[in-house]
Amino acid sequence: MNVFYSAGTELPHVAYFCMEYGLNASIPIYSGGLGILAGDYIKAARELGRPMVAVGILWRQGYTEQHIDSNGQPYDVYRDYEFPDLKDTGVSVSVRIWEHDVVCKVWVLDNQGNVPLYLLDAGFPGSPHGWMTQRLYGGGRQERIAAEMILGIGGIRALRALGLSIDVYHFNEGHAVFAGLELIREKMNQGQSFERAWHNTRQEIVFTTHTPVAAGNEVHDHDTLGRMGAYNGLNYNQMRDLGGDPFSMTVAGLRLSYMANGVSKLHGRTVHRMWGHLESIPLIFSITNGVHPGTWQDPRIKQAFETRGDLWSIHMDNKRKLIEYVKEKGLGNLREDTLLIGFARRAASYKRGDLIFRNPEVIDAYLSTGKIQIIFSAKAHPADMMGKEIIARLVEFQKRYPDNVVFIENYNMDIATLLVRGCDIWLNNPRRPQEASGTSGMKAAMNGVLNLSVEDGWVGEGVQHGINGWLLDFHPGENLSPQEQDELDMKSLYRVLLQEVLPMYNHNRKHWVEMMMLSIDMSRWQFSSHRMCREYYDLMYTPVTTNKRQLLNQSV
Repeated sequence: MNVFYSAGTELPHVAYFCMEYGLNASIPIYSGGLGILAGDYIKAARELGRPMVAVGILWRQGYTEQHIDSNGQPYDVYRDYEFPDLKDTGVSVSVRIWEHDVVCKVWVLDNQGNVPLYLLDAGFPGSPHGWMTQRLYGGGRQERIAAEMILGIGGIRALRALGLSIDVYHFNEGHAVFAGLELIREKMNQGQSFERAWHNTRQEIVFTTHTPVAAGNEVHDHDTLGRMGAYNGLNYNQMRDLGGDPFSMTVAGLRLSYMANGVSKLHGRTVHRMWGHLESIPLIFSITNGVHPGTWQDPRIKQAFETRGDLWSIHMDNKRKLIEYVKEKGLGNLREDTLLIGFARRAASYKRGDLIFRNPEVIDAYLSTGKIQIIFSAKAHPADMMGKEIIARLVEFQKRYPDNVVFIENYNMDIATLLVRGCDIWLNNPRRPQEASGTSGMKAAMNGVLNLSVEDGWVGEGVQHGINGWLLDFHPGENLSPQEQDELDMKSLYRVLLQEVLPMYNHNRKHWVEMMMLSIDMSRWQFSSHRMCREYYDLMYTPVTTNKRQLLNQSV
């Protein structure tokens, strides 16, 4: 099996660990932005010829399918999926969990334009441990820890069983931290002390964190970790030194790595404020996320941009496709000639999906008379009741403004493709600085869909107000409560949307198309997964490998 697609022998061989991967909607082993980013990344690595493999989990029931019932409430559906594109590597590995040897088959998926993705599976026929890899982010704490042990400990063992030589291990989020424990265990079994094994393991790991809110970073109690076998040969004091008490997966990820990064320039600074004061923390900087143009950008848009062709007619064709999809689903009758605003992402309170509705005295006149249209799509985590309440509110607004507000259930990559190509405006209004990056706006920008956004995540690096998109008012240095920020951002949203965006759309099509061109120009490389992949190799993987070689030469 050809496991590497290398452009040169000098490039580091990388193993990329992530809990989820979004390659296309027919392979539902992703929940949202983290997984779609990982899928985009390993496609770019393949196209650039980078020596990389990816490690993940085969989720037999994927993530939730989320639909809306007759009362307007979201509900979750799980079903067993078939994965016909998988190839059996013939390799199995065992991980000790709850004093049982959990056997995991190792599959490989490599026909989606991606580097080889090795998926661990405890749910093969006859296995009594299928619950551990049944549902992505499903179940409770024990299911989560078991899956993380399989990803981390099992992932390292899979690489060994496959005979792959790895220079750098990239942990994409804290879910993969137990891989670091397995690397330490290997070295201790060779006679190294814990301290020496920890030091040497740090020379081969890089870590990316995506969560800018301290409370959102995953922690586990030591009692459960110990009883489940997650210590993997270490003791309490050693585990506490790595992750604290309770055990923080993010802190452990930082303390296990040679370098670490946030996923936008602003997020890199936020991560440093959150964790930089702790002991044994590495250099933290930023590599801004990117998206895969071949997956998200309409090739006709790309050609029209490059040849200065008729961008508007292609955009309108995409808009008609989206409108027709909405009509076929029985969700309303949107209109081609009216501004169409899109908002689609994970249903989380900080993303403020309902912000545009919060002053009915202002917005009602525009929605009830059909001067603007808004289309939403979102999923909430199955256990996130607040997220589900947000979805229910959006559905209620759809009932209040039929044909002008639409909510599409069961958000996935296919729906996202329709939206980021077919809307006129992409709305993004999270509470600062809680959006680490936010990649949906990058996908929209590549298709000439103009961003209307809070200056958070990637947006401040690319969107220029009135040139290639619009920004809400920024409040630097002001210590605002969430309620104060919501009020100011709502007023700014109404002002920019109703006084700048809407008049230009209705009366200055030439300028609008010029902005579309500038949006595509801004995003096509700066926010591509290819640029991101090059930066990871240049700024993280290669320095790690160079440092390892220098240490090896010194020891010799």
